[in-house]
Amino acid sequence: MSFDGVVTRAVSTELHETLIPGRIMKIHQPTQTELIFTIRSQGKNHSLLVSAHPSYGRMHVTEDRYANPKEPPMFTMLLRKHLIGGFIDSIEQVEMERIIKIHVRSKDEIGDETKKVLYVEIMGKHSNISLIDEERNMILDSIKHISPSQNTYRTLLPGHTYKLPPSQDKLNPLHLTGEDLIRKLDFNSGKMDKQILDVCMGFSPIITQEITHLAKLGGADSIKDAYESIRQKLLKTDFSPHILKGQKERFYVIPLTSKQEETEHYSTVSEMLDNYYSGKAERDRVKQQAGDLARFLKNERNKNERKIQKHYDTLKKAEERDTYQKEGELLTAHMHLVKQGDSSVDVIDYYDPEQSTITIELNPNKTPSENAQSLFQTYHKLKKSKEIVTQEIEKAEREILYFDNLIQQVDSARLEDIEEIREELREGGYLKQRTEAKKKKKPTKPAPDVFMSSDGTTILVGKNNKQNEYVTMKLANRDDTWLHTKDIPGSHVVIRDSTPSEDTLLEAAQLAAYYSKSKASSSVPVDYTLIKHVKKPSGAKPGFVTYDQQKTVFVTPQESVVRELKGNTTKERDELD
Repeated sequence: MSFDGVVTRAVSTELHETLIPGRIMKIHQPTQTELIFTIRSQGKNHSLLVSAHPSYGRMHVTEDRYANPKEPPMFTMLLRKHLIGGFIDSIEQVEMERIIKIHVRSKDEIGDETKKVLYVEIMGKHSNISLIDEERNMILDSIKHISPSQNTYRTLLPGHTYKLPPSQDKLNPLHLTGEDLIRKLDFNSGKMDKQILDVCMGFSPIITQEITHLAKLGGADSIKDAYESIRQKLLKTDFSPHILKGQKERFYVIPLTSKQEETEHYSTVSEMLDNYYSGKAERDRVKQQAGDLARFLKNERNKNERKIQKHYDTLKKAEERDTYQKEGELLTAHMHLVKQGDSSVDVIDYYDPEQSTITIELNPNKTPSENAQSLFQTYHKLKKSKEIVTQEIEKAEREILYFDNLIQQVDSARLEDIEEIREELREGGYLKQRTEAKKKKKPTKPAPDVFMSSDGTTILVGKNNKQNEYVTMKLANRDDTWLHTKDIPGSHVVIRDSTPSEDTLLEAAQLAAYYSKSKASSSVPVDYTLIKHVKKPSGAKPGFVTYDQQKTVFVTPQESVVRELKGNTTKERDELD
């Protein structure tokens, strides 16, 4: 990531152009560190995401949908009180720092005009969002409280004076000319990119490396010219948002000649940031909230792996069962040779063409007859165990397949999907049932993902077994088209059409492959058939089906295609309800 001062300038400039004049209509706080402002500007509503996430702090217009808590947090209530209905006068960056100020003009309870400033500090683990009374420069509240014991320089608590984060004594590139920069550098010490980094406010290594690459370390004039070319882009707000598709994805807003990587360009900074971060922050929250669930599923899967190994050991022993039957019959035929107290007996093996002699081990505490019966009993026990163990192996293999499906579902789940997976495990007896006090008052209807194909056909995607069963067995019509990755754990996908176009079929197959265990693979086989050919066996686990009359297509999952298909899901979901 490179959310430095340069990116912050690009974001603040774009938001000022997009959201001014603007009026704040709604405020939601889907998570502890993220806010969504609905802003009416230039004849349409915009969703502004403001995040103080320690790893994914950012600010941009978003097209993603966020689930809101039933009860709004206190910080949200305070923001609503002071900002709802207010007009945004300006959105500006502080110097070249990773700080954005949103100036809001509104009215208080008695109708007097008030001015507030929302400070958004995008600084990694120190990211924060603070609402300030502009006239008194007093903090009304912050999304993260910082006490004097945590930071002696600045306190972020209601009632305290707001102070900007401490300056690093760097110079603003908007005012620092190329000539000024040259005078600050020591050309004898080398490490030009590091020196520029120490001088220029808001610069990160990715931009200083670009300057030195442009200059090719050819002396003072080339460094000056390279720096000035970057500086002019900042002054003119000449930005080119793009994501570098290298081994590790990165984004930036100025073309980088120093990076020879595949590049994906975007028309706006917000679109770039939305695509880059889409799902990343939620995946992080899911990992935190579902970490125990993921460990449980892997442990259960491993238990069944160990069971199978033990059963195979038993099967191996069971293969020796005929030996016990043979020894029992030979001992019975040679009973006259055995006396109680003998620990073994040598007998002629009638089953051997050469009629060689074999030794049968005996229990000296048993009579000859009891020893023979013991051998026959062992034979029957091993014969019976082979049947039982074979069944147990099949059962354990089904359990492994089931847990593989759940592990894949947790890996691609949204926060709201996780509780459905937990509920399924409770119903299956794998997890303890909720106490009455914690049980939901009313079961909620599964909410599968809804996509729109390029020709306008609706495509439904189940993200867990409850959703899969709901999509396949209840929502879909018998002549709709059903898709699933071939012999690979994944989602049920339904095209609301019996004869979809080739493009729609391939797009739906992309979704089936993307939401499967083979998400990162190429040429993934995807089966498709009509819903009427899909059956759920009696007593089968949730989401398990059999199907026939299928055909198979091969696709390579691409996240960009999935994003394009996401479309406007709100309308489609409303129709499902």
